[in-house]
Amino acid sequence: MKHSILRFAKPLTITLLVGSTISACTTFNIDDSIAWTNDEAAPFTAGNLELARNDRQRAARLATADALLSEPLSRDAAVKLALANSPSIQALLARNWENGANAAQSGRIPNPAFSLERLVSDDSATRDIERFISFGLLDVLLIPMKTRASEKGVEAALIRLTTEVVREISLVRQAWTQAVAARQIAAYTEQVQTSAKASAEMGRRLESVGNFSRLERARQQVFHADATMQLASARNAAVAAREELTRALGLDDQQAARLQLPEQLPALPELPILPDEVTQTMGEQRLDIRMARASLDRAARSEGIENISSLTDVELGYRETEARGPEGTEELSGYEVELRLPLFDWGGMQRDATRARTLAAANDFAATVRNASSSLRQTYSAYRTSYDISSFYRDEVVPLRQLISEETVMQYNGMLIGVFDLLADSRTQIDTVLSAIKAAEQFWIADAALQASMLGSPMNAPVASMKTASAADAAGH
Repeated sequence: MKHSILRFAKPLTITLLVGSTISACTTFNIDDSIAWTNDEAAPFTAGNLELARNDRQRAARLATADALLSEPLSRDAAVKLALANSPSIQALLARNWENGANAAQSGRIPNPAFSLERLVSDDSATRDIERFISFGLLDVLLIPMKTRASEKGVEAALIRLTTEVVREISLVRQAWTQAVAARQIAAYTEQVQTSAKASAEMGRRLESVGNFSRLERARQQVFHADATMQLASARNAAVAAREELTRALGLDDQQAARLQLPEQLPALPELPILPDEVTQTMGEQRLDIRMARASLDRAARSEGIENISSLTDVELGYRETEARGPEGTEELSGYEVELRLPLFDWGGMQRDATRARTLAAANDFAATVRNASSSLRQTYSAYRTSYDISSFYRDEVVPLRQLISEETVMQYNGMLIGVFDLLADSRTQIDTVLSAIKAAEQFWIADAALQASMLGSPMNAPVASMKTASAADAAGH
């Protein structure tokens, strides 16, 4: 918008106008914004979100990071470490500070302009002094509308910060889960490779004394080769997942070298989150719906401002001139009005663009409301499916596989089956254990996605697949 200009001469009038205008201006405080986010997203930040702006705060964050890195990092500790150490989260806070300040600034009027002109004739006999002070007329008249629009902009900045923080923390939780699961799989695969190596050596020796055929010996060697390749892949996956977590935590090289992870994922909760608990979060207090509503309100209020300012502009001025010459001093004063004539541009395209922006915001809001429930149901389905699969492995498949292994060992000891059958059963048990670890990993990833989606920061969660016991048996034999 081009600022119209209002010119006044009376200092008292100007003072009253400026005072009343400033008192209505929107403000933004980054500390209040962070405190609001800590309150709204308390299960995620635990009140630890802070923007470090001086050496003392940065030193405190470094001390917190050092303390957390001194022991194996739990999932909650990983979140705390990211909040204290990650430059990405600090950059996110700084950008929110910028966005909030810009939103508050949009509701302010330009500062008044004062000009002083002094003219002297060649013979210095005549001297003119002209004083000028100006304000934007439409800016002053539209300040209530601009204030309300800027308030919605500040509200949107607050909600956007909380949404982005929740997402960043959820990504940290998922990265931690993947890193721990990859480490656990690599450790187990290493045990498998050691066992496969021993089996291959045993097969070679049994063949040398005539107790193993070439086919049976070759099978053991192939098993050893497969286990060796799986170990290499598992180690690479563990390195990749660890580095992904390192980036999410914002660790430097020295901190990354100190990073310790637990040996295995946490146990599943005794009970999953129930559908009733999820449906309670489907109201308009969700972050995504509130964000869409604030954007719509801001667009609608801005449309009213643009409809007025796009058509014309007005300058209302007061001028004082003091002319001193040989015959004495003469003072002149008066008002002037300057109106911009909409001859070439009536502002129609600008108003069309504004109406289109409001219409888009309205449809974005409707889409957000409609999609929120569907997205949450989808995320919950992935969460519940992952929980059911992982708990089924824990309660049914793994115990049954352990029972089968114990019975197989007893049959081998009783000379009812041979070494080949014993080794085949061992391979099937390996598949079951690896599948159980992957199922637990998928559950904790889905859990992080559901927690974020319930607050209004939708995230997709993959669903773990389950290999049935009969299929595993067939693969083993």
